[in-house]
Amino acid sequence: MSNPATHFTHAVSRRPGASVTGGLRAEDRGAPDLARMLAAHDAYIATLRETGAEVIVLEALEDYPDALFVEDTALCLPEGAVMMRPGADSRMGEVAHMRPTLAGLFDDLRDIAGPGHIEGGDILFTGREVLVGRSARTDAAGVAELRAILDEWGHPLREMQTPDGVLHFKTDCSLLDPETILSTRLLDASGCFDGYRVLHLPEGEEAAANAIRFNDVVLMPDGFPRTAEMLEREGYDVRLIDNTDCALLDGGMSCLSLRLNVA
Repeated sequence: MSNPATHFTHAVSRRPGASVTGGLRAEDRGAPDLARMLAAHDAYIATLRETGAEVIVLEALEDYPDALFVEDTALCLPEGAVMMRPGADSRMGEVAHMRPTLAGLFDDLRDIAGPGHIEGGDILFTGREVLVGRSARTDAAGVAELRAILDEWGHPLREMQTPDGVLHFKTDCSLLDPETILSTRLLDASGCFDGYRVLHLPEGEEAAANAIRFNDVVLMPDGFPRTAEMLEREGYDVRLIDNTDCALLDGGMSCLSLRLNVA
């Protein structure tokens, strides 16, 4: 049976809007180029579809510049979906816009009611457990509320601390297969991946840490040749996606989709 953390029947993504140039960023390194971002998004969607998955592409939300980063709005598991409660005030409204789509895919929809906050970018589902990193966007109260839901669904949750200066837990790691995690040395040094095989990013290519395993391919940002070579040497089918503009908004491969299984 395929692992629900790496193999999917469906994905949900959202087109970038013109307002994306005003998206949140930890450091202002310039505004993204919308035309180039749309072309990269097309390539991303096409790659997901090539695996045989059905990809639902939602229209842009101009009132929410960061809405293309749909991963932060929900956690999708075999039992159902949990609607998140983003830690950035400007992103809170995105969840309600995602709800109708997920309600059409899942029978069981749960909510993080608050007052805590949690974002999908801080959650790594490995198939055998759910790893959650507290960060500037995810706090202890949000994690506790998610834990109560996952206890009911039978998924163990392991809570840890995302390193200072790292936006999301998955900014610095990704799941390559149920036993293997790609990680920066900084994050792995905490011991959070004990029990897994860990591949470290080559020095100077830490920004390639956010990749996604989607069915039989690994999507990773272009421009990191040593990381791509390492993954290919390990036997992964690597597909390179231009992440130039998403990176200006601290976004990456996992941020751009919700990945799920629907019978």
